[in-house]
Amino acid sequence: MSFNKEKARKKRQFRVRKKISGSPECPRLNVFRSINHIYAQLIDDFNGKTLVSASSTDKELKGKLNTGGNIDAAKVVGTLIAKRAVDKGVKKVVFDRGGNLYHGRVKALADGAREGGLEF
Repeated sequence: MSFNKEKARKKRQFRVRKKISGSPECPRLNVFRSINHIYAQLIDDFNGKTLVSASSTDKELKGKLNTGGNIDAAKVVGTLIAKRAVDKGVKKVVFDRGGNLYHGRVKALADGAREGGLEF
């Protein structure tokens, strides 16, 4: 990844994080996308705690995914984090795309979370 691309993503990330904050009632759904995997966390920013997490590297998804770096894997991770959040009693979240563009894997994860029962 070129330096300018990473620098632009960091600028977007800081700009978004100034406005978005998660609470115990409405936590922040944070997405991190690497080349090979995708990760999602529900974060309570007031207490500084991660409530729920899911990723394409979870043992629960082992054998179900061919690769963790595609749209299908992102959708599965989205439904998994939604299932875990609903089990914890969380229905409403604030979406934090982590400076990534809302396209491709990030969008697929968001769609999977919506199908799983989360409201943005």
